[in-house]
Amino acid sequence: MVKIAGVLLAAGVGSRYSGPSHKLLADVDGEAVVRRAARSMVNSGLTDLLVVTGSAPVASVLKSWPQLTMVENPDYEQGIATSLMTAVSWAEHGDFDALVVGLGDQPAVSSTAWQSVAACESPIAVATYGGRIGNPVRLASSVWPLLPESGDEGARVLMRARPELVERVACEGSPVDIDTVEDLRRWS
Repeated sequence: MVKIAGVLLAAGVGSRYSGPSHKLLADVDGEAVVRRAARSMVNSGLTDLLVVTGSAPVASVLKSWPQLTMVENPDYEQGIATSLMTAVSWAEHGDFDALVVGLGDQPAVSSTAWQSVAACESPIAVATYGGRIGNPVRLASSVWPLLPESGDEGARVLMRARPELVERVACEGSPVDIDTVEDLRRWS
């Protein structure tokens, strides 16, 4: 049986967000952005779940889900690729076959998107919304050595370089990020 983990990347600085708190802790319909994003992963049916933390104290708003493993990325300021590498390192120690990776600032990605991407067998599977690629992304262990180790792009670099490895999966929900205060206002 294939051993798959769900991963939520929630370590970034959020430098474009100018609100009173970190963007991941900002309120969207009564709960923190990161909590809404995590809820979809928790409800996906994946049993091994990791949250990569860093610049914001997200563990405090996720503590009601004891099934979440929190791992801190000490190099979060060096870009999202370092958070992805933190997840890969954790997965290698846990003998996982694949990771399904989502972002903590995307509160409208559905649990069915997580399920659909997780069910794929391609080396890389990516959720699409209206034909545009988004998250989550399933990464088989065979492609982990090909991922960038630093920088502000994660799996997209690999997907552009090796499109023959990528399966696109039409999903429900929305891949919209909360990157700015204006993005948050559109939710209200």
